[in-house]
Amino acid sequence: MTGYAAPIEDMRFALYEIAGLDEIAGLPGYEEATPDLVEAVLTEAGRLAAEVLAPINRVGDQEGCSLENGAVRLPSGADEAYRTFVEGGWTGLPFDPEYGGQGLPWTLAFAVHEIWQAANLSFSLCPLLTQGAAELLQSHGSEAQKALYLPKMIAGEWSGTMNLTEPQAGSNLGALKTRAEPHGEAYRVTGQKIYITYGEHGLTENIVHLVLARTPGAPPGTRGISLFLVPKVQVRPDGSLGPRNDLRCVSLEHKLGINGSPTAVMAYGDNGGAAGEMIGEENHGLACMFTMMNNTRIAVGIQGVGIAERAYQQALAFAHDREQGGRIVEHPDVRRMLATMKAQTAAARALCYASAAALDRSKREPDQARRAEAQDRVELLTPVAKAWATEIGVEVASAGIQVHGGMGYIEETGAAQHFRDARIAPIYEGTNGIQAMHLVSRKLLGDEGRSVGAFLAELRADLGRAGNALDGLDGRIAPELDRLEQTTAWLVEAAGRDPRLPGAGASPYLRLFGTVTGGALLARGAACAARHAADGNGLAAETATERLKLARYYAANLLPQAQAHATAVADGAESLLEIETATL
Repeated sequence: MTGYAAPIEDMRFALYEIAGLDEIAGLPGYEEATPDLVEAVLTEAGRLAAEVLAPINRVGDQEGCSLENGAVRLPSGADEAYRTFVEGGWTGLPFDPEYGGQGLPWTLAFAVHEIWQAANLSFSLCPLLTQGAAELLQSHGSEAQKALYLPKMIAGEWSGTMNLTEPQAGSNLGALKTRAEPHGEAYRVTGQKIYITYGEHGLTENIVHLVLARTPGAPPGTRGISLFLVPKVQVRPDGSLGPRNDLRCVSLEHKLGINGSPTAVMAYGDNGGAAGEMIGEENHGLACMFTMMNNTRIAVGIQGVGIAERAYQQALAFAHDREQGGRIVEHPDVRRMLATMKAQTAAARALCYASAAALDRSKREPDQARRAEAQDRVELLTPVAKAWATEIGVEVASAGIQVHGGMGYIEETGAAQHFRDARIAPIYEGTNGIQAMHLVSRKLLGDEGRSVGAFLAELRADLGRAGNALDGLDGRIAPELDRLEQTTAWLVEAAGRDPRLPGAGASPYLRLFGTVTGGALLARGAACAARHAADGNGLAAETATERLKLARYYAANLLPQAQAHATAVADGAESLLEIETATL
């Protein structure tokens, strides 16, 4: 397995020219995010990733995790790497300085997460979930809960988890059976949760479990779910640690990939009930949990970007070194695969960073109307960022194996690990099919396509401002924006004829949305690069030309897939419903 070097130039370009980080830094509370600070953060994160995290990635895959007498043992080097990570203050980038955070934009924090996830996906899952748990607590916790738990979580001294899934429920959270019985001012939680990432480990002195459960007499289904904070070690009012709570790791899952990350089956209340306290209002737990879920969904989309970048770097290095009638990088088909990998990764990065920028605006825009518009944009883009970017992660990792040829199928090269690690991302935090249903049912049908229309209007305005800078590329992008708009209108109309049709066409619609948006955002970046080069303010003409070439390659080789996806939405949905499930 080759090393990893953070693609800081590409990340900086996407942050500023596509996501608009300079404008984000002008929002109240984000003034510290100067270009010099951003550069320093990215550079130092890249150094840590290359020197500390990437070298133990393969070790984690080979050694895996083990459960011994109730304690989880992590792969060699994980403990030392986490201590270095925490000492660097990396867990607190986007959080309120009142609780020990650095108050930097989420857009920058997610970009830094790309670096962690590319270097070592298994390791990065611990801080990723802690970040989501801390945001949930900051948004919905009581003042006492925030004061007691946030400083420790933001400092990385305590980690956080998300406890949703149960053996009998899967993605159907309305079927969960975990119970929470009142016990004085607190609750006693009993039940079992599965697929709990970093549910047990020794990296931190405490683990803050966020657990969905039902109180006595709660309404059935999702309307009767409450959210509880259940620490591994009970916390006294003064912040000191008390006795071990009534919870344990029953077993660890044996997985296809991310072997360096412990995925636990957790049992709560074997001896009377685990002590917990409610977060938010009773029976409103799912709404609270969505804060963490949506944060994590953007982060998982970033996982797709990170693993794609890592697979691309490895394939590129191999192609330059491998001699078969000359270096194989010169072979047209290998060049095609590498160019496709690079273009897909850049497009996915652009979409995920744009989603993160919308999140920042939804939190910090002074004008309430603009803040509401940004929140609407977050809700629109999050399912696309999660699903489309993770599918790209799998596709690029698979292509990386293909570039290696037979050597890619051999574990020693490390290319196969990227593919195995990438495969979980389209599944967890809501499968990509669920993301597609959310996109269509909540955002498209929920407002009859108005959110999509507003977004497309913005992308068309980008093309209009570009003028001649795109050198004809706008002529490829504009028709596909029209195609996406027409397909959106078809789904809205089809829902009135047969409510099953939007669901049948949801997944190809999300792929259509991602494919078109990725092309449009690459064009946005290329136009910005051309303008800067012409003005002589930082981007050389050669760099601008390369950005335009990549956007043109995407438009010529990947954007044509949009037509197939659009056909699959309409004709495909109709034909799918003609097939009886009994015949499958």
